[in-house]
Amino acid sequence: MTEDEFDVFYTAAYPRLVGQLYALTGDHAEAQDVVQEAFVRAWNRRASVLTGDRAPEAWLRTVAHRLAMSRWRRARHWWELVRGESAPRLVPEPSPDHVALVAALRRLPETQRTAIVLHHLCDLSVEQIAAETGTASGTVKARLARGRSALAGYLTSEETHPTEEARV
Repeated sequence: MTEDEFDVFYTAAYPRLVGQLYALTGDHAEAQDVVQEAFVRAWNRRASVLTGDRAPEAWLRTVAHRLAMSRWRRARHWWELVRGESAPRLVPEPSPDHVALVAALRRLPETQRTAIVLHHLCDLSVEQIAAETGTASGTVKARLARGRSALAGYLTSEETHPTEEARV
């Protein structure tokens, strides 16, 4: 289809399609927008869509209707988010053990905390941690040992003796 043929087709079909989509959506401006977008997509596929035995106007109507429904869904979702009507996700509270572990990890020096987390939570080997942090394997082993020892002290002391923050 040449540009001139497309222009003739557009001129004839556009008002009909806008009227049909206006009836489907109830919004004239929205109908114009989605029909325009459908014609842009048709132009990009004019060799396959607008030639042969196909019904190009039906294809355009279907594309425009799908675009309108997609926009409507996005707008409805946005509105639900703004109004807070969507169901809140239920997130379980962290267990006391989890809270204690996070508090203890925060008390460690960053280098020891990094080594502990990479080794025990990310399942990295000592060599992998050394490569990732740019330190020697012996240094990683020392940080792991010191970190474990400090964690053990923090966790046992918090279980038997509440912290100053808990007393306040």
